Amino acid sequence: MSTSRNRPIALLSLGHACVDVYQGAVAALVPFFVSERAYTYAAASGVVLAASLLSSLVQPLFGALTDRRPLPWLLPLSALTAGAGVALCGLGGSYPLTLAAVAVSGIGVAAYHPEAARAARVAAGGSNTAMGWFSLGGNIGFALAPPLVAAVVATWGLRATPLLTLPAVAGAMSWAAAVRSSGSRARADRAPEATGTDDWASFLRLSGAIVCRSIVFVGLSAFISLHVRERTGDGEAAGAAALFVLYVGGALGTLAGGRLADRYGRVTVVRRSYVLTVLAVAGVVLVPGPVVYLFVALTSAGLYVPFALHITLGQDFLPRRMGTASGVTLGLTVSVGGLAAPAVGALADATSLQTALVPLIALPALGRLLLCGLREPMPPVEPTSVRGTPGRRRRETSP
Repeated sequence: MSTSRNRPIALLSLGHACVDVYQGAVAALVPFFVSERAYTYAAASGVVLAASLLSSLVQPLFGALTDRRPLPWLLPLSALTAGAGVALCGLGGSYPLTLAAVAVSGIGVAAYHPEAARAARVAAGGSNTAMGWFSLGGNIGFALAPPLVAAVVATWGLRATPLLTLPAVAGAMSWAAAVRSSGSRARADRAPEATGTDDWASFLRLSGAIVCRSIVFVGLSAFISLHVRERTGDGEAAGAAALFVLYVGGALGTLAGGRLADRYGRVTVVRRSYVLTVLAVAGVVLVPGPVVYLFVALTSAGLYVPFALHITLGQDFLPRRMGTASGVTLGLTVSVGGLAAPAVGALADATSLQTALVPLIALPALGRLLLCGLREPMPPVEPTSVRGTPGRRRRETSP
């Protein structure tokens, strides 16, 4: 792939990393809310819910808007909004104000993903591997959130959260640089031509599987730090390390997913990943001692190998509504996992944290059942960089 095509994907990946820091930051802040403000498990999970609730509701709306026309200005604005919400959540001791702040951050994240995924798919020229690099950016952002939050908040406390706005500024600048590049401008400022037939039945089954994956991911993101501290008997550093493993393993899994899909097909890889996730989550919940880190890594692989494949499969099932598909697969179904977090927290308060995590073992199995009979969709004609000019399928190479 030429340098002119590498640059937009690289910049979009960087922006994706900067925005998804704030999805990971909310979960990374949970142990500090528990220690500094004495939140219960239910109250702490409510923070995760607040970040997810409005995001899950408005993300499809932003997707529908991008189906009508490109909205490149949303990307820097949404990055700054996501950062501002996280910055404000540590400044006051009021629980309602904390919920409002993380909800604002969630709206910023929601606004970013549909337009970013549309722009990335166009810039990728139909390449699953290039889309894997775009998704990798988000995974890196998730992975960087725990050490970033730990470095800032463990040192200066929750009142230092305004320092966490720096990734938002970097993300806004990366998108501005992407727009300034001539190749990116041609692709980002024009909507892709709508071609093909929408397969809503397959798309809804895929979305149901992603919801199952999302609940597992959000549940573990919110409580893995506390759970590992209980299982190993170590302190806050052990919990932060577990969350880091969960996120950084996703970076490797996302790239592996694109390569495996090129060889075995997307649907096959997604199905096998869900099977792996069942076994891995069981190990995280039930196996004591330091070996839990191995199962966290395997869980990360199982959750993240299909991540970019979910996006492209959804777009290919709804080729005439790529923005909507991106808003659902990359946004709504991911964010809706936060809706289950309070239930996990309430169960943990009533019983134990380990008992509350046991139901997460069954969810990837349910997701795998939803994928039964799902067929590989035919990719749509590659979106054109100039309206009315037929696109050509390009050879898939990494940026």
